[in-house]
Amino acid sequence: MKNFKLFSKLFVIFSLVVFTACEDYYTEMNQNPNGVDLAAANPNLMMTGIMQSAARSYLGLGYGNLAGAMQHTQKDGWHSSHNVYDWGPTDWTGWYNMLRDTEFMLRRSQELEWDFHEGIALTMKAFIFGNVTDFWGDAPYTEALQGESDLVNPRFDPQEVIYTGIIDDLNAAVQKFATRNTLGLISQNDIYYGGNVERWERFANSLLLRYYMRLSEKMPSIAQQGIERIYASGVFMQSTADDANMDLLGNISQDSWPENVVQSSSAGSEFRRIKPCATLVGKLYELDDPRLRTWFRPVHCRWVEDPTLPTAIDEFIRENGVLLEGRRSFLDIQYMDRIAEGNVYTRHFNPALKAADPVLANVPIDTREIVGIPPGLVTPDGFNLNPTVGQTIENQHVSQLADMFRQASGEFLKARILSAAEVHYILAEAAIRGWSVGNGQQHYEKAVELSLQMWGLGNEYGNYINNAGVAYTGNIEQVLNQKWIASWTSAAESWNDFKRTGYPQIQAGPASRYPAVAVRFPYGNDEINYNNRNTIEAVGRLEITQFGQEIGDNNQWAKPWLMQGTGNPW
Repeated sequence: MKNFKLFSKLFVIFSLVVFTACEDYYTEMNQNPNGVDLAAANPNLMMTGIMQSAARSYLGLGYGNLAGAMQHTQKDGWHSSHNVYDWGPTDWTGWYNMLRDTEFMLRRSQELEWDFHEGIALTMKAFIFGNVTDFWGDAPYTEALQGESDLVNPRFDPQEVIYTGIIDDLNAAVQKFATRNTLGLISQNDIYYGGNVERWERFANSLLLRYYMRLSEKMPSIAQQGIERIYASGVFMQSTADDANMDLLGNISQDSWPENVVQSSSAGSEFRRIKPCATLVGKLYELDDPRLRTWFRPVHCRWVEDPTLPTAIDEFIRENGVLLEGRRSFLDIQYMDRIAEGNVYTRHFNPALKAADPVLANVPIDTREIVGIPPGLVTPDGFNLNPTVGQTIENQHVSQLADMFRQASGEFLKARILSAAEVHYILAEAAIRGWSVGNGQQHYEKAVELSLQMWGLGNEYGNYINNAGVAYTGNIEQVLNQKWIASWTSAAESWNDFKRTGYPQIQAGPASRYPAVAVRFPYGNDEINYNNRNTIEAVGRLEITQFGQEIGDNNQWAKPWLMQGTGNPW
C-alpha cells in the first residue's frame, strides 16, 4: 500500500513536469524565432554584428574598388570597375541594414540607460551615415530608419544636414563615454576595444576630427573651432593601441582577409588579379619607403638588359642565368616553390635591337625588382610584355601583393576604420592652415612614425623621416601624400581627401571613359525604382560637370555639395 501511494505521487509529479515542459515547448514553437522583442533585446548581442559588418564593408571598399580609384592597386582581370570607375547604379542596402540594427541598439540602450552601449550606437551610426554621404552624396537621414511608420519613401537630406547630424551624434557619444558608466557590459562582445570606454571616447573624438576636416572648405569656422576644441581636450587617438581595428580570425569568409588564397574557390585567381599600381610603387621608390617591400613581392621573373643578346627579347625565361628552352613561364605556385628553393628567374632583352624593332620600339619594359601596373590601361594583363596574357596564368613580370595578403588572417591583416596616424595627419594639416593645434612638424612626424608602426616598421622611422621628399616642408600636399600612402588597404579615406583637396595629384588612365577620377557612387536602382521622386530631387542638387553628361545626371563624376564651388579635385 505504501509502495502504491509512493508510485501515485511520483506519477503525478512526473505528469506535471511533462505537461509543463510540453507547454513551454509549444509556447516557444509559437514564437517567431527570427523576430527580436525590443523589450528583451540585449545591446551586447547587437553591437558585435554591427561592428563586424561596418568594418568588413569598409575594408571591402578600401582594399577593393576604392584602392583602384586611388591607384594603390590595379587589376589585370575583371578590371573595369576597379581600374576605370565603371560603376553603374550602386545600392546602399547593406549600409542601411546596418543603420537599422544600430538604431535598434540605440533605442534599447536608451531604455536600459546603458550609457556605454548608447555611446557605441551613436558612434557607429555616425560612422555608417558618414560613409553613405561620403560615397553617394545626399541621402535619407532625418526620415530614414522609420520602417515601423507609414513613411516608406524618405526624402534625401542635403549633405550639410547629414554632416551636421554626424557631428551632433559624435559629440553626444563623447558625453556618454565620459560618464564611464559601463553598466551591462559584456566586454568580449566589443570586438574593437574589448570594453575599454576610454578608447571608445578617443575613437569618437577622432571621428569628429575626421568629419570636421571634411568640412574645412565648406564650413571652415565650424571645422576650425571643432578641431581646436578636441585638440585642447587631449582626448583623441595618440598611439597604435588606440586604433579602431577589427582583427580577422580567418575561420570563414566573413571574418577573413578579402580575396585570400586559403579559402579561394578558384585556386587563388582572385588574389592574383590584384596587383600594385605603378603610381604607388613609383612614389614608394622615390621616397625609399620601407613599406614597398613589406606590401609587395618582387616579380617572379625580372627583365634584364643584355646588350649581347642576338635578338630583341628572350622568347623564353632563364633559371639562374640558363635559358630554359620552351619555357615561357611557370604557374604561380611553381614559381613560389622554385624561388623559395633559391632559384632566380630572369628574361633578357637587348635595348638596341628592341629600339630598332617596329613592334617593340615603343613598348616600355620595367626592369625593377618590384613592378606595378600603370593606372587605367586598356589591356593591363599584357603590361611589361607579359607572354601569358589572359586570366589563366599570372603576369610573371609584374609584382604580386606580399605573401601575407594571401592568408586568411595575420598579425597585420586588420579591418582598419581609423588610426592614430590619420589623426596626426589631420592635426598636421590643421596646423599648416594656421589653426591652434600645436606644432605641425611634430604631428606630421608622429603620423609618419605611427603609420610605419602599423606594419611593424617602427624601427625604420629614424632613417625614413630624413629622406628627400619625406622630411617636413610645411606643405599640405606633402602631408596628404603621406596620408595617402598610409591609407593602404583602407583607401576610402584617401579618396575623400582627394575629393576635398585634389591631393594626391592622380590622373585617370587611358581606358577611363573620362580623363578624371570618379568622385561618387551613382544612386542605386532600388532608390531609382522605388523612391524615384526623392531620388530625382537629390540628383537635381548635384553639380553636373563636363564629365559624365552622356550617362545622365546621376553619374560618378557629378559633384555633391561638399565639392561644389571648391574647384577640387578637378
